[in-house]
Amino acid sequence: MIAVAEEIGNMIIVMQSHAGPEHIRSVVQRIEEMGYRSNVSEGEETTIIGVIGHSSPDQLASLEFMPGVDRMVPVTKPYKLGSRDFRPKSTVVQVGDARFGGEALVMIAGPCSVESDHQLWEAARAVKASGAQVLRGGAFKPRSSPYSFQGLGKPALEMLDQVGDELGLQVITEVLTPDDVDLVASYADILQVGARNMQNFTLLQEVGRSGHPVLLKRGMSATLEELLMSAEYILANGNDNVILCERGIRTFEDSTRFTLDISAIPVLKHLTHLPVIVDPSHATGKWAFVPAVAKAGVAAGADGLIIEVHPRPEEALSDGPQSLKLERFAQLMIELKPLALAVGRSL
Repeated sequence: MIAVAEEIGNMIIVMQSHAGPEHIRSVVQRIEEMGYRSNVSEGEETTIIGVIGHSSPDQLASLEFMPGVDRMVPVTKPYKLGSRDFRPKSTVVQVGDARFGGEALVMIAGPCSVESDHQLWEAARAVKASGAQVLRGGAFKPRSSPYSFQGLGKPALEMLDQVGDELGLQVITEVLTPDDVDLVASYADILQVGARNMQNFTLLQEVGRSGHPVLLKRGMSATLEELLMSAEYILANGNDNVILCERGIRTFEDSTRFTLDISAIPVLKHLTHLPVIVDPSHATGKWAFVPAVAKAGVAAGADGLIIEVHPRPEEALSDGPQSLKLERFAQLMIELKPLALAVGRSL
C-alpha cells in the first residue's frame, strides 16, 4: 500500500517475451533495493513492471541492462495504475459470481432507495428472476434538497444484507462519508461512490484502504481524465477492485436529466484496463428512454448496466420517474440477450 501523496513513477519496464520468473523477480528485487515499489502485470506474451515512487529516470536507467529486460518506456499520462500502459490486459473484478469485465455482462438492478422490507423483497425477487446478479438499493441518499428522503440508514443496510444472502445476490449501495466506509462495507459487497463524491479524495482514499470492490461513478461535470484520476486514488491505496460507471454528464440539453456520453465507453476501454458499466436510469431520468440507452451502452462495449427498478414507481420516495417497473425490466433483459450476442458477449 502506498500513500496518496507519493508520486507514481513515470516509467514502465517491458520484459522480453522469453523472460522467466527469475528475471522478473530479479528486476522487482532491484527496484525495491533502489527504494521504489513495483506493479507487475503479466500478459499473454510479455510482462510489464511499473515503477512506483519518486522515480528518477537517470537512477532507473541501469534497469534496462538487466537480463530479461526488453526496454523502458516513459508513461506520460497523469494516471498511472489505471492506465493500459501499466496493465495492458483488461482487469476482471470478481464479486461473488459476478465478473465485471468478463465475457458475460453484469446486470445490477433494484430500487433507488430502500423504503421498506416488503418493497425490497418484491424488487429483489423480480430482478433475480429476470437475470440480475447484483441488487442495488440506497441506504444513505445524497439529495439535492435537504427536505427530500435521505434514506433509512443502517436498517436499510441490514435489509439489503439479509435479502442478498437469502436470494444469492451481491449487494451494492452508496457510501457518503469516510466514517461510514467500515459500516457499509460490513453489509455491502460493493461500495458505490456517487457522482457528487467522485472528487471527495478523503472518501476515495478510505474506500481504497478498505480493499472492498468499488463502483466509481463519473461526476456530472467531470472529464474522463478527472474520472481516471479519481480512480487512481483508490488504486494507489492498494485496491485494484475498481469499476467505472458512465452515468451521464450535464450539457445544454434539457430533454433528459443528463446526457449519456456514449463515446466515453470505448474511450475508457482504450485508456484503462478497468471495467466500465453504464447507468441509463440517471442518464435519462425518464423510464421510457432507459431501454434504448441501455442497449446503446451494451452496443458501445459496456461491461454491464446498473438500472433502477421499483415495484410501483409512482409511489417511490426517490427517482420514481426513471425507475422501470418489474415487468418492463424483465422485458428489457429479454431484448438485451440477442444484442449481447451480437457484440460477442452473453447475458
